[in-house]
Amino acid sequence: MRILLTGILIFVNFILQTTLLPYISIGGILPNTALIIVVSYALLRGSTEGAIVGFFSGLPIDIFFGTSFGYYTLLFLLAGLLIGRSQKDFYRENYLLPIIICSLAAIVYESIIFITGFFLQGNTTVLYFLVRLALPEAVYTAVVTIPIYRLLFGINEWLELKEKYKYRLF
Repeated sequence: MRILLTGILIFVNFILQTTLLPYISIGGILPNTALIIVVSYALLRGSTEGAIVGFFSGLPIDIFFGTSFGYYTLLFLLAGLLIGRSQKDFYRENYLLPIIICSLAAIVYESIIFITGFFLQGNTTVLYFLVRLALPEAVYTAVVTIPIYRLLFGINEWLELKEKYKYRLF
């Protein structure tokens, strides 16, 4: 059941991110909902599931929009893997930490894309990149993190409750 719901969630997110979210962009800035889902799964379920969700969240972006295959898949996989390492030290009901981690992850994600895509081609407008792209996207991603994390938290609690009764855990 968890695999099916996660697959549906990744598919719906990809469809919404490519069709609906461009209409709610603010100054050409979009929230990175795929990154929010990867970070949320990594914090709620750990590094293994965070990496798997990251892989399957980055794969359609690579297939449809990537210039080199595996770039976004690797970025999202590493994000889920690294952020999921802190899952044991995290109080899941706290909404402040996912907001902070999603904002930082958005800045790191955009910085990696900037370094590999623009900086290596000779574009050295780092201040413009920070002020016009990375920081606004981090703020927008932080605002959108609240409802998405709350939704994923509720789904995770419901699935854990079902698994508890199914396998007679605890």
